Amino acid sequence: MTYCVGMVLDKGLVLMSDTRTNSGVDNISVFRKMVSWSEPGERIVTILTAGNLATTQAVISQLEERNKTPHERRPSILEAPTMFQVATQVGRLLRDVIEGRQDSGMQSEGPRFTASMIVAGQIRDMEPRLFLIYPEGNFIEASFDTPFFQIGETKYGRPILLRGYDRTMSFEDAVKLLMVSFDSTLAANLSVGLPFDLMVIERDRFEPLHQKRILASDPYFTSISSSWSEALRQAFHSLPDYSFEDAPAAASGQADT
Repeated sequence: MTYCVGMVLDKGLVLMSDTRTNSGVDNISVFRKMVSWSEPGERIVTILTAGNLATTQAVISQLEERNKTPHERRPSILEAPTMFQVATQVGRLLRDVIEGRQDSGMQSEGPRFTASMIVAGQIRDMEPRLFLIYPEGNFIEASFDTPFFQIGETKYGRPILLRGYDRTMSFEDAVKLLMVSFDSTLAANLSVGLPFDLMVIERDRFEPLHQKRILASDPYFTSISSSWSEALRQAFHSLPDYSFEDAPAAASGQADT
């Protein structure tokens, strides 16, 4: 399992992913789940992946091959006229890879070979866009009602995003929010782990404004983790105390005679 988040802001896009892969508690490794391509002044496309690693890497490898010589190996996401077409290509390729594995006799393995992806980016003269790609190849786009997408182990970090997100927030605040979301997920699930990959894409920049790998020793993440834990403890102790004396007496379960 993994955890990835893509978020739309008025200023652009903020993306973050973990790097843990595991086939049991005794077989854990690190693998990048964030891949990006850019053409200065023209476009930037970033993909986050979750699910079966062999499946996602097959998709990424084919995209890489097409992007090396886009004029010879079509279709290429570097030639797609819109981000919608980029999402369509990625979705179709993901579906074909999964179906190919099933057709080759792996259908008995069931959902092991499924995967999902977040596609983010911007093409010149168009808006930044964010898509969630399902294993079947279909997808949905982020909107004002759904301004961020999560894939992988989503449930632990989602409440933080729902309470803290603001479309007008600064990139710095968005990164802080993602740090808290990832820290909450990390504390609750062993299948998500450091290091994390972070990318900030500013509107009309067509290259990362900020890109960083966050290690376990990162002083900012360490500070966020400890400060958030302390803030939660203080908030808990500031809540009104429960009193047994004020609670209503338990019903006896017998009618009065």
